[in-house]
Amino acid sequence: MDYRKVAEEIYEKVGKKENLVSAAHCATRLRLVLADNDKCDAKAVEEIDGVKGVFSASGQLQIILGTGTVNKVYDEFLDVSGLTAASKEDAKAAAAAKQPIYKRAIKTLGDIFVPIIPAIVASGFLMGIMEALNFMVNNGFLNINTSGSIFVFANLFANTAYVFLPILIAYSAAKVFGGNPYLGAVIGMLMIHPDLQNAWTVATEGVLRTQKVWFGLYEVDLVGYQGHVIPVIIAVFVMCMIEKKLHKIVPAMFDLFVTPLVSVFVTGYLTYSIIGPVFVTIENGIIGGVQQLIALPFGIGSFLMGGLYSLTVVAGVHHMYTVIDVGQLGLYGMTYWLPLASAANIAQGAATLAVALKTRNQRTKSMAVPSAMSCFMGITEPAIFGVNLRFFKPFICGAVGGACGALYASIMGLGATGTGVTGIFGLLLCLHDPINYIVMFVISAAVAFVLTWMFGYKDPEGASAGKKAGEKAEAPARIETEPSLRPGSRNLNAPYGDCRRHLCVRCSGRRRGHCACQGVGDGTF
Repeated sequence: MDYRKVAEEIYEKVGKKENLVSAAHCATRLRLVLADNDKCDAKAVEEIDGVKGVFSASGQLQIILGTGTVNKVYDEFLDVSGLTAASKEDAKAAAAAKQPIYKRAIKTLGDIFVPIIPAIVASGFLMGIMEALNFMVNNGFLNINTSGSIFVFANLFANTAYVFLPILIAYSAAKVFGGNPYLGAVIGMLMIHPDLQNAWTVATEGVLRTQKVWFGLYEVDLVGYQGHVIPVIIAVFVMCMIEKKLHKIVPAMFDLFVTPLVSVFVTGYLTYSIIGPVFVTIENGIIGGVQQLIALPFGIGSFLMGGLYSLTVVAGVHHMYTVIDVGQLGLYGMTYWLPLASAANIAQGAATLAVALKTRNQRTKSMAVPSAMSCFMGITEPAIFGVNLRFFKPFICGAVGGACGALYASIMGLGATGTGVTGIFGLLLCLHDPINYIVMFVISAAVAFVLTWMFGYKDPEGASAGKKAGEKAEAPARIETEPSLRPGSRNLNAPYGDCRRHLCVRCSGRRRGHCACQGVGDGTF
């Protein structure tokens, strides 16, 4: 591959330097932030030799080149364009500045939760494993010592991330909002202080203590914020705003003492008296509304959400679902949303796999096979943007498959013990009910695969193996003949690529070494 040529062609098609804001790359994709997306010919970029797919996400034009290749093309692209190297974070920041407010808010949620997802996933997996072991022990399928140190300690480890989740969220949020992350962690600690009643005991014991605030104006419940997300994020946001303002106005000699003290005290009082009570009510309303939608009779709500989920991935707003997952885990001990997302992801992967197996186009196949595999692992963007949306019908078939899988999950009451993982590994979050997860997986994949195979995809007319999708195969080369070679001319060596010229004058048969009248060697054609 000529990396220089690929870089030059991309540079031309995206609108040259005047349309480029920044350029970065990840493991497989060249990430460009453009000043005006309308000046970019994305379809032409996709047709460049070496480009495996193009899609827009999070305000960036992402060009899939593949591992190893992207580094070399990126170096050449910087040389051609005259841009300086930017990190992936720089590109994200530049892209975010162009996005509308609601997308920036959703991106902020993603930035807060992505760093803590490994902790949530680890606890979720361990909770699933421990629930499965407890089930097997209680029903006589397994005989192990449940009082041994490994079992007891594992039970303690399993829910640790969820018990202290407000601290993790607060620390991460403070970093995102530009505040001191340790002060953010203190706000998280205030919200689950042991002197507050544990929120998980309210359902059985009721509210045990209240406190008058704002000089006796009203009372608030002295209840912790275990399992809550939105109140923590809002509280830390307020703290960061106060902290940054104080840094500007407090003299440097007092800043170390005054700023942390005032930031924590003021934020703490506002959190206990206003932010916490108000946003707990809002969050509970959102989570309750989602649960009511999922619980609609005959799984109708889940059917709709399973079908529409992939659209939210396209729109880039799917990061907000982490709030729903964590909120449901706090309220119900399980998330009933994650199985719907898993069904949708599995179905899109199956639709992509159908394209991969059905197409004769090697370029499409080489893109679709790894995209389908990554989709089954829960990474959907390459499959959705690189294959399914490109041909559109597979995307629709995948949405239908996701809807059917979500319908089954809802009817069976399938829930997950954690969040952050879908697809094949999502099974580890449903070890308390593995059969229904597997059946949901099969339904989602089968419906999407069959629909795509039958109705959703066929190679574009004229496409051939080795050609780009949508590119017509070249017509067979025609052997040119001299104008003098026409019926009646005598030439034993006359070519026979043109049937109009090479007909036997005796029987009008085409020359194939001999003709119908056996005029071999006559040479009159």
